[in-house]
Amino acid sequence: MSSRITGSIVIYKNDLALLRNAVDSFLRSTEDAHLYLIDNSPTDRYKSFFQHPRITYLFNDKNVGFGAGHNLALKSVLASDTSAYHVVMNPDIYFEKDVIVRLFRYMEEQPSVGLIMPKVLYPDGRLQPLCKLLPTPMTLFTRRFLPFYSSWSNRLNHWYEMHFSGYDKIMEVPFLSGCFMFLRTASLREVGLFDERIFLYTEDTDLTRRIHRKYRTLFYPEAVIYHYHQRGSYRNLVKCGHHIVSAIKYFNKWGWFNDRERASINERILVRFSQ
Repeated sequence: MSSRITGSIVIYKNDLALLRNAVDSFLRSTEDAHLYLIDNSPTDRYKSFFQHPRITYLFNDKNVGFGAGHNLALKSVLASDTSAYHVVMNPDIYFEKDVIVRLFRYMEEQPSVGLIMPKVLYPDGRLQPLCKLLPTPMTLFTRRFLPFYSSWSNRLNHWYEMHFSGYDKIMEVPFLSGCFMFLRTASLREVGLFDERIFLYTEDTDLTRRIHRKYRTLFYPEAVIYHYHQRGSYRNLVKCGHHIVSAIKYFNKWGWFNDRERASINERILVRFSQ
């Protein structure tokens, strides 16, 4: 099983203890799967901590971004043609030993699935609602700048974050979080990798959407991971700037207010899973 799996984590000045938990979770869950660590940090101080035969450490000496970082690993994986599945992981997640096996087995039984995401919880057990509809400009603007209008934002999030589904069933989702993406490499060959014009944020929206056009993109609650999820763009002005620029690039690519495909996909998901 694990010889057909690779994974990647992009590092940027991360907490070493959390990063070790993420790396150990992947290595512990597989027997000979290979993990790429792509380091966008100013120095290569992490290199000495991750000397392992199943780890390839790549130091960029600059911050190339989330998608471009993972693409370094994905390009190597696709060129070698040895991996059937690739796991994109955040450096602040951890999970039990059976998670990757569960996802692998389900993907083997469902060749129409190009991307799957497990249920994601905070370390204290609370749900992280990371299944989303495709965003509109108003959705992102309201969530970022008007969260204090609680009655409005709560109604918006009920639909946008698919709370109506209960998060208790396998379901189609057009936007799955980049914190943990279990990807079929064949789908990446067909639709392409992360859009490197998007430095940070919305690159997972874009990739999920492109895969969703050709394959099923699923939420799979029978496997569970844990994610610290800091929501950095809500507290850091630089990250906030990246978020705004990335959103502009996303909507320039897909359409701002006249995106018929978005409307069609969201309506289909609502009809099917809000019953």
